[in-house]
Amino acid sequence: MQGGGQDPQRPGGVAGLGLITGTVKLFRPSNPRDKVPQMGWNSVEQVRTHPLFEGIENHSEFYFVHSYYAAPTRDSDRAASTDYGAPFCCALARENLFAVQFHPEKSQRAGLTLLHNFSRWDGQT
Repeated sequence: MQGGGQDPQRPGGVAGLGLITGTVKLFRPSNPRDKVPQMGWNSVEQVRTHPLFEGIENHSEFYFVHSYYAAPTRDSDRAASTDYGAPFCCALARENLFAVQFHPEKSQRAGLTLLHNFSRWDGQT
């Protein structure tokens, strides 16, 4: 992913690892109640089936602390989304890669289930 393009402090952006195409964007909430960084709980919608979501109800709450979010180019790379002033991708998956925007270790039962699933995952979707 290309990062920093939306941040005036880093106008040129920074090339990422190149595993997922897209951009990394700074939150610019339109509602003054929505603060950056976002710190708190959000409902996560699983937009596709993945072994790491096994045993986790759709729309479970996960804990977020972040100012930026990934915007993948390909919809097929999106595994989950949430909303903070606007919908955004909060989990990416492709082949044996799975990345989340939230903090599973701080997300109570849903997060522990995801970490447990990760420890048993063979990398297959």
